[in-house]
Amino acid sequence: MDHLENINSPADLRRLPLDELQPVADEIRQYILETMSRIGGHTGASLGAIELAVAMHYAFDTPRDRLVWDVGHQAYAHKILTGRRELLPTIKQYGGISGFLRRDESEYDTFGAGHASTSLSAALGMAIARDRKGDHYHVVALIGDASLAGGMAMEAINQAGHLKSRLIVVLNDNEMSIAPAVGALTGYLNRIRSAHNYHRFKDEVEETLLAIPSVGERLHHAAKTMKDAIAAAVLPGALVSELGFKYIGYVDGHNPRALVAAFREAQQIKDGPVIVHALTTKGKGHPQAEKDYYRWHATGPFDLKSGQALKSKASAPTYTAVFGNSLVQLMEKDEKIIALTAAMPDGTGICTALEKFPERSFDVGIAEQHCVTFAAGMSCEGLKPVCAIYSTFLQRGFDQLIHDVCIQNLNVKFCLDRGGVAGGDGPTHHGLLDIAYLRGVPNIVVMAPKDEGEMRDMLFTMVEHVGPAAMRYPRGSGVGADINREPQLLEIGKGEILRDGGEIAIVAYGSMVHPSLQAAENLAKEKIETTVVNARFVKPLDAPLLLALAKTKRLIVTVEEAYLAGGFGSAILELLEENGLQDKVRVVRMGIPDRLVTHGDAKLLLAKYGLDADGIYTRVKESVDVMDDRRAKPQKVGR
Repeated sequence: MDHLENINSPADLRRLPLDELQPVADEIRQYILETMSRIGGHTGASLGAIELAVAMHYAFDTPRDRLVWDVGHQAYAHKILTGRRELLPTIKQYGGISGFLRRDESEYDTFGAGHASTSLSAALGMAIARDRKGDHYHVVALIGDASLAGGMAMEAINQAGHLKSRLIVVLNDNEMSIAPAVGALTGYLNRIRSAHNYHRFKDEVEETLLAIPSVGERLHHAAKTMKDAIAAAVLPGALVSELGFKYIGYVDGHNPRALVAAFREAQQIKDGPVIVHALTTKGKGHPQAEKDYYRWHATGPFDLKSGQALKSKASAPTYTAVFGNSLVQLMEKDEKIIALTAAMPDGTGICTALEKFPERSFDVGIAEQHCVTFAAGMSCEGLKPVCAIYSTFLQRGFDQLIHDVCIQNLNVKFCLDRGGVAGGDGPTHHGLLDIAYLRGVPNIVVMAPKDEGEMRDMLFTMVEHVGPAAMRYPRGSGVGADINREPQLLEIGKGEILRDGGEIAIVAYGSMVHPSLQAAENLAKEKIETTVVNARFVKPLDAPLLLALAKTKRLIVTVEEAYLAGGFGSAILELLEENGLQDKVRVVRMGIPDRLVTHGDAKLLLAKYGLDADGIYTRVKESVDVMDDRRAKPQKVGR
């Protein structure tokens, strides 16, 4: 790393001659590949944006000029150039740097990002604040073509064109999100690539006409109507102009010299926002990543030469794979079932349905709000839409879930992958809020399976149930449950007792059932017998079972892989209070406290919060010991 080892900040980069930028980019690419081959990460996503990062930090005076990244999974080169080169091997690991943007990690991370389509709104806010302060620095938003189609991004474009504030938008156009980009806007961008010469020709004609003495201005006015008509008919870039943006492009996104020239041209535009359209290749610089950019968006460790993944042996298929295959089996039997996802067909398992039933499966792109209401419309006409969305991403469609689905009691199903701790992607991707944000909504049924076998039962139950329903399940491999039997119809709101005995009950929800069973076995070795309940449902709760436990046990421990506030344990406390039993039994709630959960290995994070077999065992035993101590102490009596 002849150049890279001497670059500890963008200021160091800007001291280099322009011709040295490509060698710097090449060194960054090699460093990312070598590092990702050992630890894994957003490999393909970051390889495609290296020259963009180099050119932006070279052309702009960062951090004074504000550089706002969308999502952030393409920002590894940005991190390397901004003093975090030596920390890259710790990325997404517990105690290491974030895989996304974090304001508390670096002054160069001007806006935290983990979800798509946020950069334009944030950058526009910064630009307006700059103008209010009377300052003159540049604000630059980098956004991908798929993120640009997100509703929030389009809203920001509409506002930016109206306000006419100085804002530079860099469009990283690689025709991809995580999966291939979809939608009419993608076709528009395809057309605009062939129209960039028109803009320069138009400006040259206008300048020539206006330079003609006497008649020039009249000719210019007369030509305007014809120009606008032609542009509206044949020019894709006309939409950009109509929205109030100047357009520069397209530019080779892997040519630092061309990029720097485009950025400097954009800096000269003082009367409104401008889009710099850069064409890039996802996975640039690695043959396998360029060829199979979908699989290489994010990777685990891999062999650097062959590109083959170095997979750890899994004893069971993933929940995602089981869900995807089970959904297809149900779709084979019921033509009313429709599969939907929002730009995550592989991540949610919908890819199998897209291949087998393309006419009944939809990837709507980065548009969770649209996905939910799109499904609601289908339900109005008798279909059974199943929306497979990460728990953290459904947050983006929460109003639609309430307003368009639940208030109308429509038959839409939500399958929430990554429910719980998501691992290395950190706070923006942990699915820790879905219990709280779903159980307060009328009409919806909310459930979680104890294992991948029960997930099949719940999926079958969901599509047979009439009305809104949601199921959450964790990331990663299952526990090895039987997935070959026919799925069974479950009774809505009915839990099950898996182990019976003693004066203590552990009531577990979803992924916490099996650790609770193991904890119960360990407690039995200490002569502490426990009842273990698989709650299955948080809405509706199994009230008869839970009230019976409250009347016969002296301790109930609730366990959930979610935030405690408004969660499963809170629901049980509310049930006891409603039935006057809150003082009859001691309740201990186990879950995630009110704080952000960092990134890191999921098992490590769960252990940190006591949400594994050892943690549950310890908490139950400590609670029993406290109760026994209180019971053993002599009670004070009055005189």
